[in-house]
Amino acid sequence: MGFPFDKVVSTLQRYYKGDVPSVTKVANKKRDPYLVLVGCILSLRTKDEVTDKAAERLFRRARNPREILTLPVTELERLIYPVGFYRTKARTIQEISKTILEKYNGEVPETMDELLSFKGVGRKTANIVITEGFNKAGIAVDTHVHRISNRLGAVKTRNPYETEDALRNVLPRKYWKIYNMLLVTHGKRTCTPLSPFCSRCPIYAFCKRVGVTRSR
Repeated sequence: MGFPFDKVVSTLQRYYKGDVPSVTKVANKKRDPYLVLVGCILSLRTKDEVTDKAAERLFRRARNPREILTLPVTELERLIYPVGFYRTKARTIQEISKTILEKYNGEVPETMDELLSFKGVGRKTANIVITEGFNKAGIAVDTHVHRISNRLGAVKTRNPYETEDALRNVLPRKYWKIYNMLLVTHGKRTCTPLSPFCSRCPIYAFCKRVGVTRSR
């Protein structure tokens, strides 16, 4: 008998209804791949509440590659501060915007290989752009998805890359686009890296608690 993904996903959807990561909020407002890409870059190593405000400030000022490139890098830094590594991210956003204009006629490419060619874009970001920006099937795996999938006992892998491959074989395709959103929220609110809140976990009954030595 396989892992009960149907029960886990439906339970998390009910429990965290309306509670979604920053990038999903950006996508829900307007499914624009460019805004999703920029929002994802802003969110890296940054709390959602900080990302939300930074994205709002930036997108009021510029919402496409051409508008981004009209901003001096110092202004872009000011708009996105205090996201983590804001100076580096400002330059990355401008460099990606320039490439999108010059190589892709202002449109964000849809393929994994093309997205990965951008400096600062890894598989997680590329998959989020594919799923949230283009509404296509993909499995975005970050530390939350990797940790929780293994903790649940759904997969047994050593790193996020292996987890993505494993999930492609066991996770029903209908859940690919929402799996990241649900597990990121669950990882931040309940299934934390150290001492997870097992006492209030909505999917405790389905969890093998692999590697959990201490919980609350």
